[in-house]
Amino acid sequence: MQRLTAAGVQSKSFTEQYLDSNGVFRDTIIGFLAAIAKQERVRFSERIKAGQAWSSKAPGRPALADRVIDELRKLRSEGLSFKEIQLATGVPVATMHKYLVADERTTLV
Repeated sequence: MQRLTAAGVQSKSFTEQYLDSNGVFRDTIIGFLAAIAKQERVRFSERIKAGQAWSSKAPGRPALADRVIDELRKLRSEGLSFKEIQLATGVPVATMHKYLVADERTTLV
């Protein structure tokens, strides 16, 4: 908001009537809302961490099973493209890259 004001831009919120860059208390209101937003980010982070601590599951996607990785390697060694392997196995291309590109780099060296 400070950069916009410095550039000569004025704003007014239609949904929050008190957000008006022309008002006398503009800096006060914007500072107050920024402090509330910062506190909410902290509380949001705390809630996420509490939920993760409560859950017995590790965050993120589970790793692919070794048998699936072996199947991906086998199909790739047969000359199939990543897209063809995706259609055959249902494993996303980005996930295949995670497991197979390192393998291919080591075989090229």
